[in-house]
Amino acid sequence: MNHLFIHLPENKRLVWYLAAEEYFAKRLENLTETMGHDLEGVLFTWIVDPTVIFGRHQILENEVNTDFCRQHNIAMYRRKSGGGCVYADRGNLMISYLAPSTHSEEVFQNYLDTMSDCLSQLGYGAAKSSHNDIMIGDHKVSGNACFALPKATIVHGTMLYNVDFNQLQQAITPSKEKLAKHGVESVRQRVINLKQITTATASVSSVENLAERIADFWCNETYVPTENDLSAIDEIEAEYLAPEFIYGK
Repeated sequence: MNHLFIHLPENKRLVWYLAAEEYFAKRLENLTETMGHDLEGVLFTWIVDPTVIFGRHQILENEVNTDFCRQHNIAMYRRKSGGGCVYADRGNLMISYLAPSTHSEEVFQNYLDTMSDCLSQLGYGAAKSSHNDIMIGDHKVSGNACFALPKATIVHGTMLYNVDFNQLQQAITPSKEKLAKHGVESVRQRVINLKQITTATASVSSVENLAERIADFWCNETYVPTENDLSAIDEIEAEYLAPEFIYGK
């Protein structure tokens, strides 16, 4: 497996990492030249302060408890891909996967299969669901979305390790119809932290250790961004921070 791990600086806003996805996805050919061989894809992981990120076509007020988020300093951003609303904090590992392919559905399903295999090797019996989640038993540990570019595919997802579920449930306000579709009464009923799973084979000690183990499973090389890379990502991030993008319909 010749995926490349990109080591990024920490303590950035969530949308900075989405900008990084865009930047590197558009430059996969350049990365291939830099590394001196073809790449199946690149992967990076990140951890952020409490944030709610909602989908491109969603209406903020329908999905997010904005009053609660403002009172508890939870940032709110929109992403350019579809999918539902996600809460992240420092107990949640965010994952980005970029592939030089326009066959987005194939890339997406391969990602879900490989990440499920990764978790299973770490001691968790994981499998993808028909809703593009990764499940352990009846509980969701990872939600994922796919974003197609002209020459590449971006997959990004969450991995719940030790998320504050009380804050998650108050920050996100899905409709009763959406919960009924999944046969559950609340967001909390659907999800589980990896830290709660204490089987004899489960072997992850922290969210940082989870990031390291995933990188080891997927990748055999590392790329450290240049100053030019970081400046260009800053410019793309500004698009996500525009109020008309966040609050527009």
